[in-house]
This record gives sequence, structure tokens and C-alpha cells, in this order.
Amino acid sequence: MADSSFDVVSKVERQEVDNALNQAAKELTQRFDFRGTNASISWAGELGVSIQADTEERVRAALEVFREKLIKRGVSLKALDAGEPQPSGKAYRLSAAILQGIAGEKAKAIAKKIRDEGPRGVQAQIQGDQLRVSAKKKDDLQSVITLLKESDFGIALQFTNYR
Repeated sequence: MADSSFDVVSKVERQEVDNALNQAAKELTQRFDFRGTNASISWAGELGVSIQADTEERVRAALEVFREKLIKRGVSLKALDAGEPQPSGKAYRLSAAILQGIAGEKAKAIAKKIRDEGPRGVQAQIQGDQLRVSAKKKDDLQSVITLLKESDFGIALQFTNYR
């Protein structure tokens, strides 16, 4: 009998992030407390977000609006890496990145956790920016998923290709 397996990935749906960004931009133009603050939010590169406003408080408030929209769209906030507001001329600017994939150090930590605390006979292999977990029994895989959901690695984890 072949081994059962699943992949541990950290990916976000770009379309959902785009929808959240558009909703946040619309709210920034319509809300009374953002009038006259030149608050804006836009894409900066492939997976970067740029937030700009006249004051540091309005930049932080715009980031909060964006976070609320991400939550409503089902995107984990662990995938958002936001910096601190920086003065840029007369305005303040904040850069944020949408994290994709599992970094090498995090992948090693996840694999070590599976080896140390998971059931016997479960193997974890690092394959690029994801992990493949395999075992003889599907019950062992279920317990590994439960173990990983209870642990906090600082990134959003999804479990795909369950076979």
C-alpha cells in the first residue's frame, strides 16, 4: 500500500488580497475621518502594499482598515508583514508585504516539530517553499495536522493535496 501524504504550504489568494485592498481604498475615500488627509492605499510591486496619508495616525488607521478587510475576506493576518510609518516629505508612508511560501528556517522548525512530537513513521520533506508530510496511516497525518494547527510558527499554514 502506498503512503498517504499532504503538503504544508503558506500561500494567500492574490485575488482576495486585491479585493480587500480595493475595498479598503474605497472606504478611505468615503469615510468622514479620512477626509482631507490624502489617505490612500495601493499595490507597490507584485506582493507589496503602500499606504500613505498626511499624519502618522491616519496611516495607522488606514492599515487597520486594510487588516479588517483582509479578515473579512478570509486572509490570515500572519501573511501581512507591515512596517512602521516613515515620514516621506509632507506625508507619511507605510510599506507592507504579503508573505508567500515557507522560508527555509521556518520549514526546518516545522519538520523538527513533526519529527519530535509527531507519531512514529511520519516523514517531512522540504520541497522548495513547502513541506511534504507522508505516513502509512491517514490517522497519523490527521494528528500531524492537529499538532501543526496548535503550534504557532508565525506564518499562515494551509494543508493541501491530502491523499
